[in-house]
Amino acid sequence: MAALVAMPRMRMKITVFPDVFPPFLCRSYRPKKVSVFHRRRSFSVSASSTKETQDQVRVRFAPSPTGNLHVGGARTALFNYLFARSNGGKFVLRIEDTDLERSTKESEEAVLNDLSWLGLDWDEGPGVDGDYGPYRQSERNSLYKQYAEKLLESGYELEKMKEIAKLKQLPPVYTGKWANATDKEVQKELQRGTPYTYRFRVPKERSLKINDLIRGKVSWNLDTLGDFVIMRSNGQPVYNFCVTVDDATMAISHVIRAEEHLPNTLRQALIYKALGFPMPHFAHVSLILATDRSKLSKRHGATSVGQYREMGYLPQAMVNYLALLAWGDGTENEFFTLDHLVEKFSIGRVSKSGAIFDSTKLRWMNGQHLRALPSEELTKLIGERWKSTGILTESEGSFVEDAVQLLKDGIDLTPDSDKALSNLLSYPLHETLSSLEAKPVLEDKLSEFAASSIAAYDSGELLAALEEGHAGWQKWGKSFGKSLKRKGKSLFMPLRVLLTGKLHGPDIGASVL
Repeated sequence: MAALVAMPRMRMKITVFPDVFPPFLCRSYRPKKVSVFHRRRSFSVSASSTKETQDQVRVRFAPSPTGNLHVGGARTALFNYLFARSNGGKFVLRIEDTDLERSTKESEEAVLNDLSWLGLDWDEGPGVDGDYGPYRQSERNSLYKQYAEKLLESGYELEKMKEIAKLKQLPPVYTGKWANATDKEVQKELQRGTPYTYRFRVPKERSLKINDLIRGKVSWNLDTLGDFVIMRSNGQPVYNFCVTVDDATMAISHVIRAEEHLPNTLRQALIYKALGFPMPHFAHVSLILATDRSKLSKRHGATSVGQYREMGYLPQAMVNYLALLAWGDGTENEFFTLDHLVEKFSIGRVSKSGAIFDSTKLRWMNGQHLRALPSEELTKLIGERWKSTGILTESEGSFVEDAVQLLKDGIDLTPDSDKALSNLLSYPLHETLSSLEAKPVLEDKLSEFAASSIAAYDSGELLAALEEGHAGWQKWGKSFGKSLKRKGKSLFMPLRVLLTGKLHGPDIGASVL
């Protein structure tokens, strides 16, 4: 999976003090000096191949249970799911709950529920046993300890550093004040009880390159990266160390994640190399942007899957819309089911440009999926909505069936059906005739038109036509218009006003039949 190319080697001496290891890394009491050879200058990492597939494709989605599932996270999960399913691989769900202060069981359950609602079932993870568990980082501390000790035993580019107050005044790139401290200076600080962390010593005068499956070639100059912490002073490992160990030990073949994680790749690649892990393929997906092209956030409105779920959106519509944010199948088609997406998805067609989240387009998309439901399912969905909101006392029957068929073209979300039915059942004639829009209708001899309409009703002519259905209605309308020398808008606009009390609405024939 990875090609590591290195230049001449150089000797490095590091010093560790096992007698003062935190509980997380308990070791023997005697300090020792370790001299190791490691390679310097430059190396590159190839994170791509001529084929998208591997013998064993394994991807993962690793949310932090510190809040609701953001639509950006949902899209990342979706792309991982589609890549796994389209390549016959495994979709792994891993919970990154090392932020003990912010992580909650409630958030974890909400994330799991939202993923299930979207139809993104995982092959391994919470509730689904696998060979690479446990699947919560909080349950994997012994594994991190094992690999941290491996680094310490090999002495590979790892140095115990002090995290003293004056370091807070240093620039963002760690300048290595304690990297070259003498044993005496280090022991003095330890005797004082100065808190310390473990830092990964970054080789200088080198560069790292990867071939990202979405973004192409990406490179970093290691001179811009200071020695970085891999374990905090409380003995807890940091994010980049945990993620690298997790991905490697879970045999993750492709890391598909948001582009905001691209800077983490540099640190993780160094840890991969130091531990001798094979490098996975990387694919960094563009951010989801608001209409003002800033990063989508709460200030732009609803941003979590749960919010859209509560608003009445269908999971298949949400999946369809999220897939189109930075991906397309190369055609004009925009309507996809989850099965169709699995069939069509290719990581090579994911754009590296930012995608605009358009709530109006999402609403339209939901309407398309709502109307694509089988008639019985749509009627049941909307009928139960009408009963639950108290508009109707029954959720089924001929009236419900007819009303759903009449109103469905104007419904994009199930809550829309409430207003649509209320409008249908109302007769706001006085309000309509009082509007400016109705003035031309009033001035077009509406009273004479009304008298003729009442006469047609009293004679039984209109009712007889309605009993014959659509054909009878059309025949009567043509005859009625001919008698009044009216057709088109001059016929059907006043007829709509008199029969429904409204100037606009569904087809007038469908409204009265």
